[in-house]
Amino acid sequence: VPLIVDSWNADHPTLYGRFDLAYDGFSDPKLLEFNADTPTSLLEAAVIQWKWLEDSFEADQFNAIHEKLIEAWAWLKNNHFRGETVFFASLNAIEDEITSGYLLDTAMQAGVKAKHVYMEDIGWNMTKKCFVDLDGTCIRNLFKLYPWEWMAKDNFFDRVPQCFEQMVWLEPPWKLLLSCKGILPILWELNSGHPNLLEAHFGTESRMPEYVCKPKFSREGANVRMVTREGTFESPGDYGAEGYICQALANIPQFEGNRPILGSWIIGDEACGMGIRESSTPITDNHSRFLPHIIVAE
Repeated sequence: VPLIVDSWNADHPTLYGRFDLAYDGFSDPKLLEFNADTPTSLLEAAVIQWKWLEDSFEADQFNAIHEKLIEAWAWLKNNHFRGETVFFASLNAIEDEITSGYLLDTAMQAGVKAKHVYMEDIGWNMTKKCFVDLDGTCIRNLFKLYPWEWMAKDNFFDRVPQCFEQMVWLEPPWKLLLSCKGILPILWELNSGHPNLLEAHFGTESRMPEYVCKPKFSREGANVRMVTREGTFESPGDYGAEGYICQALANIPQFEGNRPILGSWIIGDEACGMGIRESSTPITDNHSRFLPHIIVAE
């Protein structure tokens, strides 16, 4: 909590995030959640669907993600970074490596000196009181594709306050509040009836006729229970010990049995691109497919 408070009060910079939205084509888009700390499917949204557009259509696309990332890195380099090198940390997993590798590439295009390191290879120098890579180099700028709530449970977390003021963290600790689904009932309490929000409350049960029960912290649709008039759907997983929220069921249209969720990408504080994930099951999970989009003039 002190790290979150200090980070918020100091207005520590942010790089990116992804709002997940339900949209039926007629009513206002509804906020499902905000992936504020470690969103993926970035390469697909920024580059792959743009190449698909260039190869296949003479049309437009809501997509300036790549250019805005380069601009953001240049701004961070000139205003916030400490020292030359930015370390890009991820787990040794293919999706995480692809995302962190793409972000590393955009940073280098902005003139940033960048180096990849696996999270499990980061150590602690007791003399210098800093995190180090395998070469013993102090890490002063760290992009970590590793959630803060996981870090808080790790053995090395008590070292973070010791070097917190000497490092730039991306994402900063205050993003933990926004990535926690516990923010959704609070948003509803403060803005009840807002056209872009779904009714939400804390707990595992609800009086709403149709709702979705989500862990405050979960990923890729794990441990979600969806209560509908057609029945109840549940997904397995290892989350939920931290508590749950219940959110009103959004109206997500079906196209030949596929249900699309819109991902609105934020770079810095600007919405600059969109990606779509579709699932053939009611709960969007890690088997959902990325769907490119085009904008055509009527």
